[in-house]
Amino acid sequence: MRMIVLGMALLAGACAADETLTAYGAADRVWVLESLDGEAFGARAEIRFGPDGAVTGQAPCNRFFATQSAPYPWFELGPIGATRMACPDLAQETAFLSALATMRLAEIAGSTLILSTEAGREMVFRAAPHDG
Repeated sequence: MRMIVLGMALLAGACAADETLTAYGAADRVWVLESLDGEAFGARAEIRFGPDGAVTGQAPCNRFFATQSAPYPWFELGPIGATRMACPDLAQETAFLSALATMRLAEIAGSTLILSTEAGREMVFRAAPHDG
């Protein structure tokens, strides 16, 4: 009987495991967008993955936030919220946030994070060097 109870407790713990990008190498890193759909991205945009699926970042003009709701390697963000400041890179910001909302797959390989869609869209991020 003890073995059954222990087995059920272990199974319940496995179901509650973190299946977001945080558990697969994205935590505690700032990911900087390098390219969007194969073209160098002309403004600075970054993303961070926190506990419980929290996703935050800095688009070219505004901070943004969302929740990752699909288990790795799938990628799906809940509604993306953002501050509302204007800047000269607003067109780049729109392109970044619009693309981010469509991404459905994620792959982490060392210091590279690739988000992509089934239709062939792709966002390539590089991990920023750790501060001091």
